[in-house]
Amino acid sequence: MAFWRRKTHIEEERHVKANAWDYNENFSYADNHIKTSKYNVLTFLPINLFEQFQRVANAYFLLLLILQLIPGISSLSWFTTIVPLVLVLVITAVKDATDDFFRYKSDQQVNNRQSQVLINGSLQNEKWMKIRVGDIIKLENNQFVAADILLLSSSEPYGLCYIETAELDGETNLKVRQALTITSDFGDISKLMDFDGEVICEPPNNKLDKFTGTLHLRDSKHPLDNENLLLRGCVLRNTEWCFGMVIFAGLQTKLMQNCGRTTFKRTSIDKLMNTLVLWIFAFLICMGVVLAIGNTLWESWTGRNFQVFLPWDDFQSSAVFSGFLTFWSYIIILNTVMPISLYVSVEVLRLGHSYFINWDQRMYHSQTNTAAEARTTTLNEELGQVEYVFSDKTGTLTQNIMVFKKCSINGQTYGDVYDEFKQKGEITEKTDCVDFSFNPLYDRGFKFYDGRLVEAIKLEDPAEQDFFRLLALCHTVMPEEKSEGHLVYQAQSPDEGALVTAARNFGFVFRTRTPETITLCELGRAVTYQLLAILDFNNVRKRMSVIVRNPQGQITLYSKGADTIIFDLLDPSSQDLMYTTSEHLNGFAGEGLRTLALAYKDLDEDYFEIWMKKLISASTVIENREDQLAVLYEEIEQGLKLLGATAIEDKLQDGVPETIASLALADIKIWVLTGDKLETAMNIGYSCHMLRDDMNEVFVISGHTLLEVQQQLRSAKEQILGLSRVSSAGDVEKAEMFADGSVYEETIIAEYALVINGHSLAHAMEPQLEHVLLDLACLCKTVICCRVTPMQKAQVVELVKRHKRAVTLAIGDGANDVSMIKTAHIGVGISGQEGMQAVLASDYSFAQFRYLRRLLLVHGRWSYFRMCNFLWYFFYKNFAFTLVHFWYGFFCGFSAQTVYDQWFITLFNIVYTSLPVLAMGLFDQDVSDQNSLHYPSLYKPGQQNLFFNKRQFFLCTLQGVSTSSLLFFIPYAAFSVLVKEDGSYISDQHVFAVTIATSLVIVVTVQIGLDTHYWTVVNHFFVWGSLIVYFAILFAMQSDGMFGIFTSSYPFVGTARNCLSEKSVWLVILLTSVVCVVPGMAVSFLTVELFPTLTDKVRHVQQFRRRQGPQEQSLRRVRRTSSHRSAYAFSHQQGYGELITSGKNMKMSTPSSTGSPGRTPQSSTWIENMLKRKNAVSCVSDESTGAPAKTD
Repeated sequence: MAFWRRKTHIEEERHVKANAWDYNENFSYADNHIKTSKYNVLTFLPINLFEQFQRVANAYFLLLLILQLIPGISSLSWFTTIVPLVLVLVITAVKDATDDFFRYKSDQQVNNRQSQVLINGSLQNEKWMKIRVGDIIKLENNQFVAADILLLSSSEPYGLCYIETAELDGETNLKVRQALTITSDFGDISKLMDFDGEVICEPPNNKLDKFTGTLHLRDSKHPLDNENLLLRGCVLRNTEWCFGMVIFAGLQTKLMQNCGRTTFKRTSIDKLMNTLVLWIFAFLICMGVVLAIGNTLWESWTGRNFQVFLPWDDFQSSAVFSGFLTFWSYIIILNTVMPISLYVSVEVLRLGHSYFINWDQRMYHSQTNTAAEARTTTLNEELGQVEYVFSDKTGTLTQNIMVFKKCSINGQTYGDVYDEFKQKGEITEKTDCVDFSFNPLYDRGFKFYDGRLVEAIKLEDPAEQDFFRLLALCHTVMPEEKSEGHLVYQAQSPDEGALVTAARNFGFVFRTRTPETITLCELGRAVTYQLLAILDFNNVRKRMSVIVRNPQGQITLYSKGADTIIFDLLDPSSQDLMYTTSEHLNGFAGEGLRTLALAYKDLDEDYFEIWMKKLISASTVIENREDQLAVLYEEIEQGLKLLGATAIEDKLQDGVPETIASLALADIKIWVLTGDKLETAMNIGYSCHMLRDDMNEVFVISGHTLLEVQQQLRSAKEQILGLSRVSSAGDVEKAEMFADGSVYEETIIAEYALVINGHSLAHAMEPQLEHVLLDLACLCKTVICCRVTPMQKAQVVELVKRHKRAVTLAIGDGANDVSMIKTAHIGVGISGQEGMQAVLASDYSFAQFRYLRRLLLVHGRWSYFRMCNFLWYFFYKNFAFTLVHFWYGFFCGFSAQTVYDQWFITLFNIVYTSLPVLAMGLFDQDVSDQNSLHYPSLYKPGQQNLFFNKRQFFLCTLQGVSTSSLLFFIPYAAFSVLVKEDGSYISDQHVFAVTIATSLVIVVTVQIGLDTHYWTVVNHFFVWGSLIVYFAILFAMQSDGMFGIFTSSYPFVGTARNCLSEKSVWLVILLTSVVCVVPGMAVSFLTVELFPTLTDKVRHVQQFRRRQGPQEQSLRRVRRTSSHRSAYAFSHQQGYGELITSGKNMKMSTPSSTGSPGRTPQSSTWIENMLKRKNAVSCVSDESTGAPAKTD
């Protein structure tokens, strides 16, 4: 079948057979080759030209060029249009080709990576691009996953492997994946070659956290889910090797499916320009019609009297036809009102503004050697008009690094520093850290500043010891000791790792675990605890407990969790301590720290055995197993004794609160879109000061059905607007009053916040509710969407784009942010350890979120300000230049004769006035960068599009029309009575043209001098140099020498020399220039004095401080005063508890079928048929064997 008749097959389910290339080829699955570039050598020219001529102006200039090639109507040479048109097309094509070439190089770099593929019974190195669906590939530690593969086996027990998903979601903590039991022993080549299983699964999609399929093998079916799949972009960690079968390849992988469709982004200025081109063209048509009618009438009434002197051409048959030809002639002459050089200049300005961003040293991150990069040159002025910023959380606002900062133990707080006067001091870089050298296994990266806690540990205070013993025992962290004393902790969440690391540094080192034991090094002594049970964390319990037996035989339950949960489980004897600890927790929360309460309980042996039997029974039931287990967990967790609380800092990136506060003052609304759970997202909101206790209300939308979400949204909106609930039966008018975003919504003074989770957002995005959601969100100062998928992020951005008509910016760092970045008007990628997917899809990139403040408030504002001033001036000077022809038409018989010399027409926009306006567009600034940051409100005019809009265009057109009339009629009137010193007249057309041209150049040069706010050497050189160049070229082209060489091309011989030697001509030029410039000066002066804007006021202050060299002033760092407590030092999903107690993730040394000494029979089900590691572990390492341990 011919390729143009081939139908696209819609895949409903995927069939993949291992080691069966012929079978898989029948389905025409995509190979592993990726292509993000748009062009190739053959398609570049036609596609690029097609794209460029979609711009209205380019098509308009092409039409003019065609008209100029017709001799009967053209009064200008064709080269006046074709040269600048070709220049524009070439410059744009080179820029597009360069951008696409970098994309091509990036594609090739990825496509040429090597991977080991099983081919013909052996592993062979193969390029990624040649990997096909159904191939079996081998991955080794620290390698990127080449495609979406089904995990078959690994070097770890039970087919487990650890992966890092930073490239996908920006999270650096490790995640576990597990092969099916039936394939977990496929570790040798022969078994893999014999593997002929078939996978039937879902078609390619962009859901990173979901996969459903079935493996058909040996007449049996085995369910597959996301835990069995390794996605492209992940990195294999702490796993020597693994094998997998390719399920999705190339553009069909979930990573590439999330990249979204690359769209051509245009700024609001571009869209306005397209509208203005049509307006100008309509204005041009109107002028052409007026002049054509004038020509027809003139030829009918007056022109017939000149037939002998000026006969018609052979093809001219009537006055009407003469008017028709004149119409096209004037279209050509007046086309300079919209010169093509405008687009050349715009491209140059955008390129220059992009380099300014790239060169900005204040956006350079020295730690990672990363500079800011403008990856596109077409959106710079849009940066000055942003109203909505959509931000990811992990890796964008936060560093995904947790630090143990403070704690409360037995009613005593630790973590602050005090001076000699017992006054609390501030911790700085110069503050001395606690010396942990007494502990050979301490982590050098851990810092703590309160020495009192170490002293209490050394004195063997029982409360402090129990506190850190709990932290060392109650967790699901996996240790890895690469060498003696070199410990690395693998935690499913970084906050849990921080707690174990804190215990390690204070002398309670978590060394090893088996399915049934945990070995600690307690102050230099090796102590092995028998692990009897893990009561794992989930989002309902909000706590985790472990039950252990110490070497003395005492059974103890240790628990940590949310303070509100733990406090309800406490024994009455802990009530006084609870009140004291609660006060400490309020203080910790006020500093934005994440808090957990710690408690314990000694258990009676007989009671524990009875409870264990109940647990074993509940673990085997089919129905309501989770509920029964939860009841048993809560039963044994009653009557706890409080130990204290921990306070962890979820480290924000530097300057995040200040940046958010500054952007808020600029009236930029920031929405956080994150995949994290609700508690995590809200806590970061408080840390960033986006959520505050003094807000009137924080609305949490968490309904599970469409009706629930609808009720919650409407209730919140009614509460904000102060309206009574609208009944379902009536009062419809009141409901409609605020249904579509009325003006009343803009007058809301109180501050509200909206927090909505992913499943509720799915309902809220339904057509019948999306307007309610958007109205409510826009009424709130802060919006946080949690548990959202990558596609939902893009949908939220699209919702705002579609209905608010505001400029949006999306910023993120992972592949899950790519769709959002591509959907927004402007996409910003955070470059760093989290991967490069977001950067590759972005328009701008830098290393830290805080640089967004400078990108918008300085570079964005300046770019918008410069571009608007440039356009205003450019249109003004070209209307003034071109419309002189219109006035002249009434005095030359509407003959389409030009006023100026043809060379002046050609060079006016290219030479005489191009460089001054470029200098203004590149270097001008109304206020300094320091003041742009210090006064964020200066950003608001860009959001309101005040600097250049249709009204401003009308005003500059009006000024240009008035200037053109003055330029024509003042010399015209003067020359009607002007004579030379010898009494002869000087009013010939050539002198008239030179006088008007000279006056025009002087007027527009003086005007740009008046409009320039910030003078540089370049501005002076270009402005005054352009005047000098004008006179130099004028005298050169109208000299006798040029006339002698090119007689037909230089008819104005001697005109400049003769007329500019007359004082009266200079007087006319001076009079014309003054009359043209002074009215505008007066209006500007009076406007600034009588109606000063904030910019005018800041410039006034700046002028007085100029000599002082104003320093950049950042917002004062404000500590949050909040009582909101965050209690979740756990992963987003359920923990590793079941995995640990099953023993599946334990490496074995020697097989054994016996239990540990003293192990109770009741706990046998936790580790049945498992292999164990030996407990004999050396506690203290020899310092000479290696460096102290690090904690990842």
